[in-house]
Amino acid sequence: MQQETLLTADGLARIQHELDELVNVRRPAIAARIKEARELGDLKENAEYHDAKNEQSLVETRIQQLEARVRTARIVEATDTSKVSIGTMVTVTDLGYGDTEKWWITGAADADPMEQRISNESPIGSALMGASVGDTVNVNLPHGTTQLRVEAIELS
Repeated sequence: MQQETLLTADGLARIQHELDELVNVRRPAIAARIKEARELGDLKENAEYHDAKNEQSLVETRIQQLEARVRTARIVEATDTSKVSIGTMVTVTDLGYGDTEKWWITGAADADPMEQRISNESPIGSALMGASVGDTVNVNLPHGTTQLRVEAIELS
């Protein structure tokens, strides 16, 4: 049995959107490229054919990954702002630098640090899980330990 994939409702919707795009747009476009390249003749030295086949392989792998995530998805909804949990938006202050940041805590399959979405399994996410407003947590990072103070917890 496969392990559950913890997702927020928004995360599941994003995965389903990407899957739909791959299956209904990218897959047919690649198939058309392969067909056109085959018509050009000798496949051994046909760079367009090999490029399209490589792209097809990558897209099919991604489709399988996303289908597995959807199949094993367990939606996690935060309903409480008293403690940090998956689905909450948490505002923290780095006590070493004084920087304040806001992160949405998600499951690992839903994380995107560039979008301020961090996994509950990441060093910061796991340190924050269960913390309340006013709590200070120690976070072990590759470059050392830092302290974060929880300023606010919101539902997303």
